[in-house]
Amino acid sequence: MEPEAAGQDVRTGPEEAERIELTVGAVAPGGHCVARHDGQVVFVRHALPGERVVAEVTEVHRGFLRADAVTVLQAAPQRVEPPCPYAGPGRCGGCDLQHVAPEAQREWKVAVVREQLSRLGGLTDAELDALDPQVAALPGGPLGWRSRVRYAVDAAGRAGLLKHRSHEVVPIDRCLIAHPAVQELPVLATGWPEAEAVETVASTGGDVTVTALAEGVATPVRGPGTVREVAAGRDWTIPASAFWQVHPAAADTLVTAVLELLAPRPGETAWDLYGGAGLFAAALADRVGPTGRVTLVEAAADGVRAARENLADLARVEVVPARVETALARRRITGPVDVVVLDPPRSGAGARVVRDLVAAGPRAVAYVACDPAAFARDVRTFATAGWRLAALRGFDLFPMTQHVELVGLLLPPAGEG
Repeated sequence: MEPEAAGQDVRTGPEEAERIELTVGAVAPGGHCVARHDGQVVFVRHALPGERVVAEVTEVHRGFLRADAVTVLQAAPQRVEPPCPYAGPGRCGGCDLQHVAPEAQREWKVAVVREQLSRLGGLTDAELDALDPQVAALPGGPLGWRSRVRYAVDAAGRAGLLKHRSHEVVPIDRCLIAHPAVQELPVLATGWPEAEAVETVASTGGDVTVTALAEGVATPVRGPGTVREVAAGRDWTIPASAFWQVHPAAADTLVTAVLELLAPRPGETAWDLYGGAGLFAAALADRVGPTGRVTLVEAAADGVRAARENLADLARVEVVPARVETALARRRITGPVDVVVLDPPRSGAGARVVRDLVAAGPRAVAYVACDPAAFARDVRTFATAGWRLAALRGFDLFPMTQHVELVGLLLPPAGEG
């Protein structure tokens, strides 16, 4: 009798915790490289292309495996010793690329961007070569940049960070990518028996806050409830828990890129979609001047409040509290519009928003993206309407991690817009 007929399991590949030897291939989204074992795809972390490694299987799925490189048999020249003792297989999952030299980290991200724009965006090699995607470093180096850190708390009340793809908390004594003012806080040496998480902020305006979270309730522990940020030539006052870029240089970097690509003109009409506290709206208002008009659309209540408070001196800015897709579909905002900043969440804008935006007829759209895959899908939707990705800039807003920020310039067909 065959094993299947007897109801026995038939082993068809490696199992969890089994170790296999791999030759590592190209980088992939999510901080992995792609390898193959007996014809099966393996997404392996803590490795570099070209390396020969022993990898421990962490997950078994139909059609692919996940694994961690636990022993490097043949190292790539870009490999370095991780600066943090908590980075590596089975440890903190916050940093994906500490084993990669900083310049090579940016090359890794360029490769991911190109692959996503090719596979999901439909761009040809010639189009990608013309765009020449690059990922630029920000000031300050690869450590000590993260101004907002959320620590998880385990059952024993110890603060730490989560393992990769896990709810397990890794207790740590220091996070090296955290801002120095965050590292100096006694959060990791303090017991948190009543908390589920602890949020810390070190703002560009010099405020430092600690907030304990439990059952959806935020309890201030240290510092003000609102913090001051400095960007785009203005002071911003926002709730400590509200969204703001986590790299101190990110806000000004993105504003500069958006303005250079869009080149707003005096008297123009501009939209800032998914506008948050109004960072881009303020910059646009300065460029379109007193004869221009800016409309900011934001759904989150704290973002709407922050935008109205921080932009109160700019009468030419209107804040519309709505979901972007609702505002466009129900004509809460209407054209004509000249330039648009599109800064959607990680999931992207989506086909519905892109189609409605194209119908409004702007002359240019600056798309700010934190996920290359979602960006590529939206680029493809723009392309179905004849639009093209005319310029692309990448920024290493999140060193030591696999994340990358993009700013793309999308233009309508010649003669339109």
